[in-house]
Amino acid sequence: MKTYTRIKSVKLNLFRLIVIIVLFLNITPILLSQDSDIEVINEFMNNWHLAATQADGKSFFESMDKDAIYIGTDATERWTKKEFEDFAMPYFNKGKAWDFKTIERKVYFSDDKKYAWFNETLNTWMGVCRSSGVLKKHDNNWKIMHYHLSVTVPNNKVKDFIELINLKEKNK
Repeated sequence: MKTYTRIKSVKLNLFRLIVIIVLFLNITPILLSQDSDIEVINEFMNNWHLAATQADGKSFFESMDKDAIYIGTDATERWTKKEFEDFAMPYFNKGKAWDFKTIERKVYFSDDKKYAWFNETLNTWMGVCRSSGVLKKHDNNWKIMHYHLSVTVPNNKVKDFIELINLKEKNK
């Protein structure tokens, strides 16, 4: 009876080991794939920001979908790709656009991996800014569909900020 129990215990442990190995082999590619996809998005977005830093308008605007929307920091700044290109190209052509450095970025994907969205914190000439965006995969290449940039205001400075804006509006 002892031998039977021992054999049963060995078989059970072997079965558990096989289950663990199978689970590990099945889940590892998924986890590695997700990390790889995030790295691709991070590289894409970092290159997009770098194109602005280097005043490379061609690369910057080719990274945006033809139907892209860019929302800037001013309440009036909601541009189609064409409108934003018309506004920004004079800066690019002078060799001086803007320089945004990523502090942190979080990336998420649709189940079918055709869409990604992100939020990021940026170090800019305006101080720390926050942005969010949506990307769509076109023929294995990502394109920006929507980008929204905002200036951050510390909570303890919001009242001062509102007063400053109201004063500026009053003096118009």
